[in-house]
This record gives sequence, C-alpha cells and structure tokens, in this order.
Amino acid sequence: MSSEDFRSLYERHVGYVVSGNMKAALADMVQENIPTVFDGVSVPRGAVNAFEIKDIRSEGDKQIGETVYDTPDGVIGLRSIWERRAGEWKAASLENFPVPGASS
Repeated sequence: MSSEDFRSLYERHVGYVVSGNMKAALADMVQENIPTVFDGVSVPRGAVNAFEIKDIRSEGDKQIGETVYDTPDGVIGLRSIWERRAGEWKAASLENFPVPGASS
C-alpha cells in the first residue's frame, strides 16, 4: 500500500470517529488489542465539534496518524500507530500527544 493509499484509509478512519461510527472505527483496529488499547488514553466519546489531521507518516514498518479533535469535553490530540496484519493496515495502539494552546 502506498502512502497515498494509507492516507485515504486514515482519513476514512478519522471520518468514522468524527461521525460517531464506533463500530466501523473499531473494525479498523487490531481486534486482540481492543481490550487494552484505550487504557489511559483520552479519545472522542461522542460529538466532535471539529477536527484537524495534523500528520500522517511512515516510521519503519508502521504508519502513524495524528489528529486533533475538538470535543465538548476539550481538545484531544490522538496518535494512532498502524501495523500490517494479514495484509491489511490496522490500528494497533493509541496514545495522546500535547496540543499547543489547548487547555488540559
């Protein structure tokens, strides 16, 4: 998959999050990681007022997507780390990143 193909996949995934389609968003994730992938990570849980994809990049054999979500509960910087699983890119882990100018 080219970097442009991954970009399209990641943009689609972010669209699922923004629209609240958690079933589709979870389908993009490594299924065995789901029980713990959200531990200690802030993620949008419902309405998203606005979002901005900040970065999409390759790091070694992984793809990284970073998006800032503006939610009623505050601004969330969310990084997803994607790995190839059975020939498909799947989000394997999540972590937060600081958003300059956002109040915590």
